[in-house]
Amino acid sequence: MSVSTLVKSIQNIMRQDAGVDGDAQRISQLCWMFFLKIIDDQDQELELFDDGYRSPVPADLRWRSWAADPEGITGEELLAFVNGDLFPRLKDLSPRTGPRASVVREVFEDAYNYMKSGQLMRQVVNRIDGIDFNNLAARQHFGDIYEQILNDLQSAGNAGEYYTPRAVTTFMARMIDPKPGEILFDPACGTGGFLTCAVRHMRERYVKRPEDETGMQASLRAVEKKPLPHMLATTNMLLHGIEDPSFLRHDNTLARPYVSWGKDERVDIVLTNPPFGGKEEDGIESNFPRHFRTRETADLFLALIVRLLKPGGRAAVVLPDGSLFGEGVKTRLKEHLMKECNLHTVVRLPSSVFRPYASIGTNLLFFEKGEPTGDVWFWEHLVPEGQKAYSMTRPIRVEHLDDCAAWWGGAERAGREEGGRAWKMSAEEIRARGYNLDIRNPRAEEEDLGDPEALLEELTSAEAEVAAARDELKRVLTEALLR
Repeated sequence: MSVSTLVKSIQNIMRQDAGVDGDAQRISQLCWMFFLKIIDDQDQELELFDDGYRSPVPADLRWRSWAADPEGITGEELLAFVNGDLFPRLKDLSPRTGPRASVVREVFEDAYNYMKSGQLMRQVVNRIDGIDFNNLAARQHFGDIYEQILNDLQSAGNAGEYYTPRAVTTFMARMIDPKPGEILFDPACGTGGFLTCAVRHMRERYVKRPEDETGMQASLRAVEKKPLPHMLATTNMLLHGIEDPSFLRHDNTLARPYVSWGKDERVDIVLTNPPFGGKEEDGIESNFPRHFRTRETADLFLALIVRLLKPGGRAAVVLPDGSLFGEGVKTRLKEHLMKECNLHTVVRLPSSVFRPYASIGTNLLFFEKGEPTGDVWFWEHLVPEGQKAYSMTRPIRVEHLDDCAAWWGGAERAGREEGGRAWKMSAEEIRARGYNLDIRNPRAEEEDLGDPEALLEELTSAEAEVAAARDELKRVLTEALLR
């Protein structure tokens, strides 16, 4: 049975369970079970190569001890073990036993067992046990399936906010070009998409020796506020061969005072899609300087990102259109950004990229800390010809951004030319606009809507036809009632 078919069969089993209600719960249930299998397979491999290694999971709670036997405990006995033994003890693991113990504890801190049928749970366990996560080919294939599971979050209500289309994360990582040893931070990492794309990019281009891999893994940093995406991201890290994902903290980056981030915590790279459209809880804004105070989450993250970058550090950030044209705090933030950093590129995306979670225009901002902005280059990404918009069935793909990558001009961004989808504007011009970055492509063809007088005449005629039809319907109904 292929991994894809196997995962589908697991999801079908879960749909039969009365306790699992909807996509978000099913994905959460899948995740903690996959997590235990993945970490146990990793533990067994580490035990082979390191005689001194000990799993952070107590022996009787390890996957191999209670799940691996297809004839093992089931029914009420299995439910009693999971609810009364497995979960309570994993939630209470001592972090003193090592960073991997902290990872397990954080994952189970807010996890729940939603399944109510021990028989169905045994069926799920048996199918998950059929995946060998130490088999590289199987793990890579499962990685693709896991991406699809994360993609399913887009239809799981508000959970879709944690997923950034993989084409977007891949493109941003490719343009930022991280290297092993550079400290890379995602302060609102969601399900870990930027991290996995950055890791994949480095392994494909720069990881040649074991020390390169070690340096890369040691330089990752991430924070996620909400429990479900934190669990998904941690599992994602294990799945992508990260031995110690304890760098991925379950916390709120914005809850810490802005001035408390010291020089020793500066980073080389920020790759992120901060949540936008939401409001932080009361009091969070007081952690920031008065001129940056707002409850708009994306604005607070932008202020913090500028502070966190080292001199020469670079960032790629997803922001909504409102951040580009907004006034007040938003204007002060853009002025600050352009004074402290070289905002060299803005990629403008159509409103359909993040559907169905959001249907607003978004932008990819690329900037480097240390020098003020000179010229800002803009690139307008258009939906492929013959397609009106992106959708769940026809989403944005990596190759759709290849033209922008070709125009980019390498690390030095040399040889860029205006025309077609690309244009630039000087910092002076933007300053004169009140730091409004919502700048349309000056070369875009205006849609020909026709002669205004003719359109008005057509509208008047149509309204008259509707009125006549309404009067006729009223007459017919009146006659019918009088008979």
